[in-house]
Amino acid sequence: MKLNSLDLHGIRHHEVDLLVENFVYLNQEDMPLRIICGNSHKMISLVKVVLERIDCEYEEGMGNNYGLIIVRKI
Repeated sequence: MKLNSLDLHGIRHHEVDLLVENFVYLNQEDMPLRIICGNSHKMISLVKVVLERIDCEYEEGMGNNYGLIIVRKI
């Protein structure tokens, strides 16, 4: 199964809120969704703030999948 993905590499921190919210709402029929944050703790934190604000269920990647967030449900 191929997941819809949002890759945040090269995206500035102030752009994350709107990008993530729009991505989730525009693709909510295609759950689960993949958000690639990279190794930035700040980027991961910003994405989690948005997902919690819009009440999403999500999983954070660990180990080799660190920097990856899977959105399961909105």
